Amino acid sequence: MKHVKTFFRLLLGLFMTYAGISHLTIARQEFVAQVPTWLQFSPGFTDFIVLASGVVEIALGLGMLLLWKQKPKTVVGALLALFYVAIFPGNINQYVNHISAFGLDTDQARLIRLFFQPVLIFLALWSTGGWQQLKEWWKCITNK
Repeated sequence: MKHVKTFFRLLLGLFMTYAGISHLTIARQEFVAQVPTWLQFSPGFTDFIVLASGVVEIALGLGMLLLWKQKPKTVVGALLALFYVAIFPGNINQYVNHISAFGLDTDQARLIRLFFQPVLIFLALWSTGGWQQLKEWWKCITNK
């Protein structure tokens, strides 16, 4: 099971690093579709969101690839899961507003994509042990 977890952790790391680099280069305009319309105050701000999220994705991806010790690995996994939660409104926005990007040019395709986000959240937590880190943070927040 350890090797399966490592495989998925490295796969997520590669995926996130590639996606982050794509934010900054080849798919910059495509990622504008992911920024919720209620957050697009100006073209410059929208571009900032795309670039900033790309930098975060690169950092998280490299963390998934390079941090092998248990504690840093669980922290990165928990942060990646929270990042997936944070960007989910963008996916909903793309579906609700019928925005085509990344080959998602039908409502059915955009809807199906929504169901993959919980899978990514699960994989980030499961492959790194991030569940435990989230529990620790929750205890700190609630003082329990």
